[in-house]
Amino acid sequence: MGNLRRTHYATEILNEKIGNEITVAGFVARQRDLGNLIFIDLRDVTGIVQLAFGDTTDRALFEKAKGVHSEYTLIAKGVLRERSSKTDKIETGSLEIEVNEMRVLSGAEVTPFEVRDDINVRDDLSLTFRYLDLRRPSLTKNIVMRGTISKCARDYFDANHFVDIETPTLIKSTPEGARDYLVPSRVQPGHFYALPQSPQLYKQLLMLSGFARYYQMARCYRDEDLRADRQPEFTQIDVEMAFVDVDDIIATGEGLLTKLFHDILNIDITLPLPRMTWREAMERYGSDKPDTRFGLELINVSDCVKSCGFSVFSGAVQNGGAVRAINAKGLADKLSRKEIDKLAEFVKSYRAKGLAYSRWTADGRSSSFEKFLTPEETAALDKALGFESGDVVFLVADKAKVTFD
Repeated sequence: MGNLRRTHYATEILNEKIGNEITVAGFVARQRDLGNLIFIDLRDVTGIVQLAFGDTTDRALFEKAKGVHSEYTLIAKGVLRERSSKTDKIETGSLEIEVNEMRVLSGAEVTPFEVRDDINVRDDLSLTFRYLDLRRPSLTKNIVMRGTISKCARDYFDANHFVDIETPTLIKSTPEGARDYLVPSRVQPGHFYALPQSPQLYKQLLMLSGFARYYQMARCYRDEDLRADRQPEFTQIDVEMAFVDVDDIIATGEGLLTKLFHDILNIDITLPLPRMTWREAMERYGSDKPDTRFGLELINVSDCVKSCGFSVFSGAVQNGGAVRAINAKGLADKLSRKEIDKLAEFVKSYRAKGLAYSRWTADGRSSSFEKFLTPEETAALDKALGFESGDVVFLVADKAKVTFD
């Protein structure tokens, strides 16, 4: 780099005065050769800044800029000026640097894919060249945000008297929810360490040791099949507290979320957050981690049909099960009988024996079970479901877990 040293990251030029001398460094996102003008978009971890070379540029420097291609590594010094042609496509679109000195720190071969967002690249190719993939602005932003979240969380816990304590990662195998990753011991042949699935035992020992508030950005390892939300290793914000009850723990979590959303996304959250018991979540959504934006809530209609003449319903209730339903408001004319039959097959994948339905269109009501009910039972069911013209309701009678699923 010689005597050149970076003075600013790309987006930091927005805080500088026109005419100030700036030195930036990064990778070439794009080079545009217009004959007597050359523009280079230089990318670093904060964004992109345009380097400009023109008639007043030293000829040797101009020729050097002409030979630059995508993903070359550069460090360049020059004078900050306004762009003659502004753009809102990048954050620094109103400014550019008129370069008077530049060094090519590293050349680059043609990359296996374009290093930019909004491209389709095979997963195996992007992972093989992960170091190039991470140069893409969206992925760079994600990595930077992850680090910012970590710092923000640490600031919050530090301000609330938590102590950051690292627990061992080579431990004795303990019963957990998944299989352990094992590490053979060199000094004790035939014995193995386990990588922690969580720091559970250690943080409980810390409570006994008098550290009433502990936290850790804990690395955890679980040998289980991959899923969309499961990986073999992951980081969790691990917390343990003493001398508290459930409301204190919830308040601590809400305080962390409030700070993260405010500091990272500039979004203010109103507290307290909505709360529900496990039982309420299961009764309304059939899940202990519900997406409350999902409008099709479960309705327990067991009391309405426990003595009805339809043995599928009454039998399920008498055997300790339940009858639960959802009301698809306004979808009666959008779901054909054929589509309803497909749904009946679909629920069998969740071990349900079948799917009962009632459909109320402008032409009247059609149902797979109402003929077995008295008018009073039908009216009670309609009231419980909020069933009206234009709706279609679906019911499952089975064990509680099946109806929740």
